[in-house]
Amino acid sequence: MEALLNIYNYEVINGIATFDISPKNITEWKQWFRKHNVDNHPLIVAEADGQIAGYACLSSYREYNAFRSSVELSIYVGADFRQRRVAVNLMERIIEEARQDERTHLIVSLITSTNQLSIHLHEKFGFTYCGALHEVAYKMDSYRDVVVYELRV
Repeated sequence: MEALLNIYNYEVINGIATFDISPKNITEWKQWFRKHNVDNHPLIVAEADGQIAGYACLSSYREYNAFRSSVELSIYVGADFRQRRVAVNLMERIIEEARQDERTHLIVSLITSTNQLSIHLHEKFGFTYCGALHEVAYKMDSYRDVVVYELRV
């Protein structure tokens, strides 16, 4: 659990893959963790060289019951494991998990518009562009646009 938290907090501090601006502590992370591997919210972990390389999860898209069959995808890869197909392998497996769960109908991804690697990864797996939210977040001294992608499973 601590390795996953470290991967996430690296992005909080150094990146724009998440719009959290304050690192999570282990107590907060445990609360997040308990919301996964229940219902249609799997959490999977990738290992490489005997270390945790990254993770993927499907979380609640929104808290309203009408959205239960829609999930939000997150994939995070440790800085030392990028460009090694970790994200590709995680994407393959998490989509497979979603397709095997009859409770899941739609995967939604919210991606920073400048994150071309993530956009390319989603398009490679058949996600469809839905639109953009302009200047919806402020991080690292700039307003950031978010693009929305979806995949029916």
